[in-house]
Amino acid sequence: MKPLDKLSEIGLKLPEISNPGGNYVSVNIRNNIAYVAIQFPILDGKYLYTGRLGSELTTEDGYQAMKLCAMNVLAQIHGKVGFDHLIGLNHIDAYFQASDDWDDSPKVVDGASDLFANILGAKGQHSRAIFGVEKLPRNFSVGLTTTFTITIAE
Repeated sequence: MKPLDKLSEIGLKLPEISNPGGNYVSVNIRNNIAYVAIQFPILDGKYLYTGRLGSELTTEDGYQAMKLCAMNVLAQIHGKVGFDHLIGLNHIDAYFQASDDWDDSPKVVDGASDLFANILGAKGQHSRAIFGVEKLPRNFSVGLTTTFTITIAE
């Protein structure tokens, strides 16, 4: 099943593509690799899921926040190259800010991994790294960067 059809089947729609927050591009293509810049839990221009996991936000909030980041990744890659040109998702780097005693980051990052696997099928299999950071821009709880292999280059 095609990714847009799969999204529709489970009641999801790609969000509007957000603009970069600085002097960079959201998707950078080199040969057949597409690098998607960090995506945050933004929907319709609204900053969602701000704060620290384990204090202001629960692990489930983090899961949903990371899922929204992954939806923004899909919107960016579809907008730039189209799902038909994806060979596959290579790797994700997930970032989070949390209280000192919170330690459920793998469960949170599954919000992105589960979505990619569900929507992209075998093309959504990936490796990943998880980084706890002191502070993310705009006090976002999570952020996500990705790389894809594609069949076209610009």
